[in-house]
Amino acid sequence: MPSENTLEIISQKTTVHSDAVQASLALFHLSGVGPNRYQKLVEWFGSAQAVVFGDRKLIQAAGVKSDSIRLLDEYARSGLNSQLGRIIERDLEWLTHPNNSLLLLEDDDYPSLLKHIDSPPPVLFVRGSCELLSEPQLAIVGSRNPSIDGKDNAYRFAKSLVNVGLAVTSGMALGVDGSAHQGAIDGGGHTIAVVGTGADIIYPARHRSLADKILEKGVIVSELPLGTRPQPSNFPRRNRIISALSMGVLVVEASPRSGSLITAHCALDQGREVYAIPGSIHNPMARGCHQLLKQGAKLVESAEDIFEELSSLLAFHQFVRNEPGNSVPEPQDLFNHEVVQALTEQEQSFLKLIGYDVTSVDAVVERSALSVEEVSFQVMSLELKGFIQSVPGGFQRCRELAPA
Repeated sequence: MPSENTLEIISQKTTVHSDAVQASLALFHLSGVGPNRYQKLVEWFGSAQAVVFGDRKLIQAAGVKSDSIRLLDEYARSGLNSQLGRIIERDLEWLTHPNNSLLLLEDDDYPSLLKHIDSPPPVLFVRGSCELLSEPQLAIVGSRNPSIDGKDNAYRFAKSLVNVGLAVTSGMALGVDGSAHQGAIDGGGHTIAVVGTGADIIYPARHRSLADKILEKGVIVSELPLGTRPQPSNFPRRNRIISALSMGVLVVEASPRSGSLITAHCALDQGREVYAIPGSIHNPMARGCHQLLKQGAKLVESAEDIFEELSSLLAFHQFVRNEPGNSVPEPQDLFNHEVVQALTEQEQSFLKLIGYDVTSVDAVVERSALSVEEVSFQVMSLELKGFIQSVPGGFQRCRELAPA
């Protein structure tokens, strides 16, 4: 059983009560309960605690298998003395380390951009400051076997981007990922590593020293249970988090079948910008970038190209962070006068084209006469500011302007 000291530490590391944390972990660890099913159950019952003690027929109707229901029954009777309870105790023990935290979907500091994607992770295991996950970020991804130019580009772009207030997000893999993290560190900025293993596993092993450097001013985060070893199926899941946390994704160098293209396509689905660096037509590692450029990605030659597009969003974030009493607005709140002033006239006009029903990008293109790229940028800006949210099939308004 966890000590009183352990429970006190848990209460300090999450805004949710420790009993609710344990219930969330019990549901999270059930076999066959992924993000979609987890969210469905919590919506049906109202909370993870209610699911633990809820109607088993309704749980079964949600697609939970009988073996998992038996485990849940045992946990409901015996708590931490059950099979699930022993797994939860390992998580609670991990939380006693001062640098380790859990973020639940219902936590106040769960990153807003991640919360509003399809199937957001119900639990995040975080090493480092949770607050950094809500900082403005740009993802830098690419080949595990890049050319010398590819590694150099990843490093230089990352080093430049942190100098204008962006954190650099990547997957801590070999090649481009590692160079991007190192560039952000050497630039004196923050970097976020979203890993495809448990947060307690360093993979690849040769990045152990890099991981230590990341944790000095950054974050390592995973949605996977502690102890999860690297498996191919984990990395596409990881990629959707990399793109969701970020304002956009920069693909430095990638083959046509690279996992980096999965991250880019996740970004497009989530309404994020996609940038690509062109390369030699003779370089097989440039073909994935060229493929993205043909599909409408933004061609970039310097970090300034990215900063010019994102500068208004960064200015808004700086306003929110620096003004006393201001915080990143939640979608259900009305904007106050000062925050409304942070919207450009174009953003205010654009918002009038979107209703509370689901609206597709194509529909707004027709209404506004803007290009797809311009619409995508406005969508990302207004989503970050809390006026619209991404939903299956497009996006919808989730906040109204305050009356004049």
